[in-house]
Amino acid sequence: MSNTEKKLTAAALGAWLLVAIYYFFQYALRSAPSVMIPQLTSAFAVDALGVSAIVGMFYYGYSPFSLVAGAAIDRFGAKLTIPIGAALVGIGALMFASGNVPVANVGRFIQGAGGAFALIGAAYLVNKNFPLSMAASFIGATQMFGMAGGSAGQFLVGPMITRGVPWNQFWIYAGILGLVIGVLLFALLPKEEKSATAKGGWGAVVVALGRVFANPQSIICGLISGLLFIPTTILAMTWGVRFLQEGRGREYDSAVMLAATVPLGWMIGCPLLGFISDRLGRRKPVILAGAIGLLATLAWVLFGDPTIFRGAPVGIIMGIFSGAAMIPYTVIKEANPPELGGSATGVINFINFTFSALLGPVFGSRLVKLSEGSELSLEHYQAGFQPLLYGVGAAIVLAFLLKETGPKARKA
Repeated sequence: MSNTEKKLTAAALGAWLLVAIYYFFQYALRSAPSVMIPQLTSAFAVDALGVSAIVGMFYYGYSPFSLVAGAAIDRFGAKLTIPIGAALVGIGALMFASGNVPVANVGRFIQGAGGAFALIGAAYLVNKNFPLSMAASFIGATQMFGMAGGSAGQFLVGPMITRGVPWNQFWIYAGILGLVIGVLLFALLPKEEKSATAKGGWGAVVVALGRVFANPQSIICGLISGLLFIPTTILAMTWGVRFLQEGRGREYDSAVMLAATVPLGWMIGCPLLGFISDRLGRRKPVILAGAIGLLATLAWVLFGDPTIFRGAPVGIIMGIFSGAAMIPYTVIKEANPPELGGSATGVINFINFTFSALLGPVFGSRLVKLSEGSELSLEHYQAGFQPLLYGVGAAIVLAFLLKETGPKARKA
C-alpha cells in the first residue's frame, strides 16, 4: 500500500495513541526534577549545578539511544522494541529514587535511553500506517502529548512536592508505573510483518543510518530542530523556575505555574503548526514563521518589561512558536526513503538532543561563572541565556537552505 493509499484505521490510531501516552509519561519524568531542585540538592549533597549535571544525564542517554531506537524499530518492529523502552524508563526512575549520586546518574541515563523509543516509535507508526497528507499533523499531536507530560511534570508534581510528598517516593511510584506501561504496550501493540531492513540484518541497519546521515537535508533538519528546541529544554524546563524566582521575583508556586505554560504552548503549537503545514502542503513557511516568532518572544522573555509576566501569556506564546521545531521531523522522513522512517527519526532526535546534552552543562557553568558564586540576578540570566537568541537566528538562516518536501512541492 503506497503512502497516498493509506487510510487511517482504528487499529493504527489505537497503536499510535498507546505510544503517545508512553511519550507523555517519559516527558513528565524528564521535566519533574526542575520543581524539586532544593530537595535534590539536599538529598544528593551537591549544589544546584551538581543537580543540573545529574538531571542532564537524561540527554546523554536520550541522544545516542535515539539512533539505537530508530534502527531497532526498523529492524524488529514496534511491538518488540517500544515496550522495552518504557520498562527502561521505569527502571531508571527506581534507580533515581535511591538518593545515591552514582546510581542516580545511571538511572537518569537509563531513563533517557528508554525515553528515546517513545517519540521515534510514534513517528514510525505514523509513517507506516497514516496517509502522507496527515503526517505533520500527527507528529505535532504526538509532541502535544509529550509537552502535556512536560507540563504535568511541573504543574502537577510541583504542588505534590510542596504538600509533603517525599521526592524519592514520587520516583518509586513513577518507576512502577513505567514497568506497567511497558507490559501494556507489549500486550496491546499489534504484530507487524518484517520490513526489508529487518530481513537484511544489522548490516542493513548500519547502511540505513549511513544513508540518512549522508543526506545533507537530514543534518539541516536536525540542526534546525535542535536550535529551536533548546530554549524550552534548557531555559524553560531546566532553569525556568529559578529564572522566574531569582530574575523576575516570583514566588515558587507562581514560578512553577508560569514555567509550566511553555509546554502548554507546545501542546497548542505542535498540532496547530503541523495542521497548518499539512493544509498548506508546504513545510518551510511554517518553520520560518515559527522561528521568527520564537526569536521575538525569547527576546521579550529575557529583556522585556517584568510586568508582562503579570498578565500576558508569554510562556504559552513562546511554546506555540517553538512548536515549529517538530516540522523538521516530518521533513526528514520526506527527504529520505520511506523504509528508513525509524532511522530518519532517530537521526534527527540524536542531533536534536545532542544539543541539549552538550549545552545544558555549558549554560549552567556560564551562569555560575557570571554570578561569581553570588546569588543569580536578572542580569546574570540575561547574559547567560543571550546565546539562545543567536541559535534561533541561525535556525532561521538554515531554514532557507532546506528543500521543500511538502505534498504540493512533490506534486510540482
